Amino acid sequence: MKTEYDFSHGKRGAINPVLLGKTRITLQIDDDILEWFREQVHLAGGGNYQTLINEALRQHIQNQSHKPLEDTLRRVLREELAKIEK
Repeated sequence: MKTEYDFSHGKRGAINPVLLGKTRITLQIDDDILEWFREQVHLAGGGNYQTLINEALRQHIQNQSHKPLEDTLRRVLREELAKIEK
């Protein structure tokens, strides 16, 4: 080990640059949820649990945004009719 190190060319910040289209955040996830995702990756023979979490969130969002327009219209009409009846 050296007695003195030269940090004159050192740079501050993350060691690994954040990939395009990604944002580094701190997120607290329940232990059992994190363990489940890690176990799924392990059972699949490898991979990245963070990618699996992203995919699960993406699927959830897509399922939520594809509700039929008819269902939305019926809900709005019921709410508006209930206001009129009062």
